[in-house]
Amino acid sequence: MTLFRRAGARWTLAAEYFLAIAAALAVAGCAEPSSDRPNVVVLFADDLGYGSVSWYGSSIPTPHIDSIAENGIGFTSGYMTAPVCNPSRPALMTGRYQQRWGKELNSQSVAPVGAARKSLPISETTLAEALKREGYATGAIGKWQLGTADGYHPLDRGFDFFLGMPSGSRFVDPSWPNARVAPGYEDSGEPDGTGRYRGLLRGREQVPMDEYLTDRLGREGVSFIESHKEQPFFLYLAFHAPHGPIQTIDKYYERFPEIENETQRIYAAMISALDDWVGAVLAELRKHGLEERTLVVFASDNGAAKQSDIDGERNAPLIGHKRNLYEGGIRVPYLLQWKGQLERGRKYEHPVSSLDVFPTALAAAGVEDLRALKLDGVNLLPFLDGTEEGAPHESLVWRSGPNSAVRQGQWKLVQSERGLARLYNVDADPGESEDHSDIQGALVEELQGVLEEWAEDKVEPREGARKVKTKYNGDLIEWHI
Repeated sequence: MTLFRRAGARWTLAAEYFLAIAAALAVAGCAEPSSDRPNVVVLFADDLGYGSVSWYGSSIPTPHIDSIAENGIGFTSGYMTAPVCNPSRPALMTGRYQQRWGKELNSQSVAPVGAARKSLPISETTLAEALKREGYATGAIGKWQLGTADGYHPLDRGFDFFLGMPSGSRFVDPSWPNARVAPGYEDSGEPDGTGRYRGLLRGREQVPMDEYLTDRLGREGVSFIESHKEQPFFLYLAFHAPHGPIQTIDKYYERFPEIENETQRIYAAMISALDDWVGAVLAELRKHGLEERTLVVFASDNGAAKQSDIDGERNAPLIGHKRNLYEGGIRVPYLLQWKGQLERGRKYEHPVSSLDVFPTALAAAGVEDLRALKLDGVNLLPFLDGTEEGAPHESLVWRSGPNSAVRQGQWKLVQSERGLARLYNVDADPGESEDHSDIQGALVEELQGVLEEWAEDKVEPREGARKVKTKYNGDLIEWHI
């Protein structure tokens, strides 16, 4: 089925795509709630790097996040589809590569196909819409970033409840006596022309932010579970932590007196607060006897930002940061638990993607056939319970404007707009320190072919209004963000 047709210089959605969506949702139907259906909880962090969770080796304790791996599965090669937030979130929410509708960069020069700028096209089906048709109560809490105009708002995209922000936000009011703000991250609390949102939305109405942001979002998540414990529910709890601005409160700041650098200390406190509320959500599930009836996924939207990585450990042992396609930008903490259904304490090493959350959740809910939706993700459950052997994906692909990358098995090719091609064995060398392109020329060509084939049914690369440069291993690359 053709997803997009070219008509002159314009891209239009093929009519059969809409028919496919309708057919898939007709199959799913509008099921009655059933206590046999498992709940789905997606806990999504913001800019939390691979080396920022103690299960992955961080010096910052994250016992509650770690417990998801200890009671379920920890993925050592869990990836997002983009190294920045605005493109990575729609892929999680739809199970489809965001390049299918021309969403590729945070600051791209043109809007996605068929959507307002920084919005998810209405033609795309969200996980909330699919689960709601299966009888689920649905709640979105936290950072949305898929549009809030009529038609794009969470309440228009399958969610029954929304408390959160259209995009970024501050964490504290600077007037609070317990507020801690890192140097350079001061905020007067007054409008400053940047467009940064100064409060929260409950539904469509603005409400004041009168509590530390991570506490407020976490508390709402716990409340949603309490309110919906008698029926299957989908909770999408998208924390803003530890994204900038680097701000916290005394409660969390005082846990790290040994850290001398103020920015580093506040950043550690932000991660600790995130971990506390992950623990509170898990505790609420236990309180109501829901652990064995709940699929829990934890991940981050991309790697840690360079300006937050004060000690150089937040993405360790990976190189790169948010905004680029080295492992530090796209490989993230990624954990899953479903007590009583999946083996506990397993380390899973095959590459998996945020694209897989949609089909895995729908399979857990009992939906057997989603072929008409043309998902790019894979149902992970048979690979995790031993029903299927091998890797879920033959390859995973990334593209950020003129730069791209592909991972196939242990090999990853990074390719820049200037024709630079670097080949890394990211299983043996996750820090991407040794280039094998000179001695593996045939493999380089094979992976370039994978990139070309992948691009055939995607919208053409977008230009970035903002650009940054990195220099790793002597390679200078300009990244479009």
